[in-house]
Amino acid sequence: MGGLACVALALGSATPSIAVPAAAVASRSVSAVAWRPCPTYSDEVITSLGAPKEQIPQFRAQLKRLECGTVSVPLDYRHPDGRKISIAVTRLRATDTEHRLGALAMAPGGPGGSGYLDPIAMTLRNKEIARLNDRYDLIGFDPRGVNYSTKTNCEGTPPPNTGPGPLTKASAKRIYEAQAADNAACGRSDPAFLGQLTTANVARDLDRVRAALGERRLNILGFSWGTWLGAVYRSLFAGRTGRVFLDSPAPPYTSFAEHDKGVAAATERNFARMAAWLARYHTTYGLGTTAQQVRATVLKLRHDYDANPKTFTDLNRAIDGASIAQLAGTTSPQWPQAGRALAELRDATGPQAPPTVKKIFGAEPAKPIPGAPEMQNMTMNRATICNEDQSRLSFSAAWTAYQQRLKRNPVTAYYFGGGCAGWPLPVQQTRVHRTAGSLVLSGHRYDTMSAYEWTLQMQAAIGGKVYTVDDDVHVSATRVPECAADVTAYFTTGRIDGGCDGAKVPTS
Repeated sequence: MGGLACVALALGSATPSIAVPAAAVASRSVSAVAWRPCPTYSDEVITSLGAPKEQIPQFRAQLKRLECGTVSVPLDYRHPDGRKISIAVTRLRATDTEHRLGALAMAPGGPGGSGYLDPIAMTLRNKEIARLNDRYDLIGFDPRGVNYSTKTNCEGTPPPNTGPGPLTKASAKRIYEAQAADNAACGRSDPAFLGQLTTANVARDLDRVRAALGERRLNILGFSWGTWLGAVYRSLFAGRTGRVFLDSPAPPYTSFAEHDKGVAAATERNFARMAAWLARYHTTYGLGTTAQQVRATVLKLRHDYDANPKTFTDLNRAIDGASIAQLAGTTSPQWPQAGRALAELRDATGPQAPPTVKKIFGAEPAKPIPGAPEMQNMTMNRATICNEDQSRLSFSAAWTAYQQRLKRNPVTAYYFGGGCAGWPLPVQQTRVHRTAGSLVLSGHRYDTMSAYEWTLQMQAAIGGKVYTVDDDVHVSATRVPECAADVTAYFTTGRIDGGCDGAKVPTS
């Protein structure tokens, strides 16, 4: 991923103060849910959402159970009687009403991710996590700025094409200046709305949803950015928060620069595991019989492709050192495919791209499907990150940070972007803190999108129990059956052990 999307998954903050006291929110009347018929979806849309064809009947059965509505909330909580916006909300009622434990809201990733259909997705994922719906109402919602909730869009422009090979300072400056201009234009397109896209306001919206549903407390299952949302909600509304499980936690700070640094370091660390895996299957990939040999081979491959980028007649992009870095930075489910591509590129002569290289780098972008819900809103993504980003580096600082990432992470680091440069709206800082109540932080030991050390940093900031997943697969805790059983047991009993094995590393 490029641009803002590649750094948007785990930003948080632990600096000065929350802008609006929770008491100011609690003192106002709350709207009821305006229930309405749920949207209808074609089979093509359902499969585009990740459901296998054989699960289409189950998806439709759950869609019949789903309740859909909206809750009216203030755009600006400092002016609660002013302009209102709508938050789209869904509910799958608990099936075991006699033993119902409450409402469980799913906090989606992003920022900018839709959570509208998350209750259905959870029931189809595996039988272990589906049991959450036995005793909990599953609550989904679209954060402000996303999908069926009130939103606005300012389309981003792609960064300038700087050509293949190592990024020069002059080319980096063009990227930076283009991003700054694009950020400035976006931020000025609808500042009244965009300035209210913050994690704290999404948390306040979620509390309005809680009240509109008639729930005294809200339990939360958060993923990636949703872990930051869960931490902020818990800090703002401790007395209204039940059990909380946060999978792939964000760090307790909001800094684009620090986020990039952490992701780069975690990705390089995980390549050491990939190198050992490739060495184990040397007869398949031929990249080296030890992790050290594989690392040397891939690093040489990167240098060679930086010095002599290759073009292929059936690819619309050149393959250079950054392409090698992308392959080396993959997580374990992609290692077999990435390993084949690296082996192909070691011997590639052209004129056509080797098959695996073509499959990876020649894939066409998915075409929009009529009637499909919006799963990610990049305007909300950019606005929320930039409204909270404390770094907003100058070009000189951004270039220095990029050079440091390359030096420290020579195999996998490659990304340079302007971040939130030029964003015209003021920084809005939020602080999270310790509160009473049940909390589990599910850190993945080798996660490259939410570095494991962030889990420990978040625990130091807000408390809770660490549950360690021994894999590199972002937010896999509800997807791996053994781990999912622990998640369900936690929400049922309040107890959980120290972790699970997570996603299995593939064979060659």
